[in-house]
Amino acid sequence: MSSAGVPARGLGVVAYAAGDLRVEEVPIRAPGRNEALVEVLYGGICGSDLHYWQDGASGTSVLRAPMLLGHEIVGRVAAAATDGSGPLAGTHVAVHPARPDPGDGSVRYPYNRPNLSPAGTYLGSAAHLPHTDGAFVKYAALPTTLLRPVAATVPLRSAALAEPASVAWHAVRRAGEIVGKRVLVIGSGPIGALVVAVLKRAGAAEIIAVDLQPLALQIASQVGATRTILAADRDAVDAVDADVVIESSGSRHGLAAAIRATTRGGRIVLVGMLPSGDQPIPIATAIVRELELVGSFRFNDEIDEVISALEDGSLHIDPVVTHEFDVSDAVEAFGVALDAARSGKVLLRF
Repeated sequence: MSSAGVPARGLGVVAYAAGDLRVEEVPIRAPGRNEALVEVLYGGICGSDLHYWQDGASGTSVLRAPMLLGHEIVGRVAAAATDGSGPLAGTHVAVHPARPDPGDGSVRYPYNRPNLSPAGTYLGSAAHLPHTDGAFVKYAALPTTLLRPVAATVPLRSAALAEPASVAWHAVRRAGEIVGKRVLVIGSGPIGALVVAVLKRAGAAEIIAVDLQPLALQIASQVGATRTILAADRDAVDAVDADVVIESSGSRHGLAAAIRATTRGGRIVLVGMLPSGDQPIPIATAIVRELELVGSFRFNDEIDEVISALEDGSLHIDPVVTHEFDVSDAVEAFGVALDAARSGKVLLRF
């Protein structure tokens, strides 16, 4: 420990380049006046973490320097901020990883949607240089504005899903009125499964989940899907005639299936991150059916609603977690998380 009681170094998970993921001792930054020192207890491995490891990039965010990964974080406040802001020491917290920033004002965006701010940063993101380090480390100094208290009655294993569940909650909100609707979820990995859970809570009448993997469909059923379809059965998917489709596979094939499976006048929410560049899709079908294609990017304050739903027991998401690994075994954990045939959400224990 340093004289201020902050460990000087801790075991962290760092992406150096495509194919180069290391578990190594990293410096722990002492917190500023408006920052708390958080003892990280669980971290969820996200698709973006996997992309930084596999590809050296996540979408258009390209690694140009080593970066500490991790933005799906829960833990305990080890030391409260010295300016008196934020939760007290000992409080369980989830982390909202975003810091909105309008930049120099040259890029227009709706100010009531801070997730679209052009210069915003996100923990564990290479969107800007210098990169924004994540929090896959035993202790992290984090601004108190990012911390959300979680009742001690909520298991931290469940609370570790608060961030991705907020992505799902935002996507369902972008879908509009859900009560009584037939909803198709294409791609039932961790985000898709969380979308299913949020849809069930929101009152969808039918929730049909599609995926290439039987395990993903099994998890989707456990959290609320009323029917499942293997993605290889194209005719069955095309015949769904859904009021709303939430595309969470992040593939052009999934988006094409979404267009074919949506009823006339229906809405498609795009939450899966497709590769950058042009995508060949049956857009003529979307035109003649007057379909609405709506983007969904990260989230805003939905994390507060997710935490409340976890605290009152109305959001059932526990089956989404399939594996836990100690942080020292993070490379193995990333390999398991990459294999959708045998894993859902994989957590690191700190």
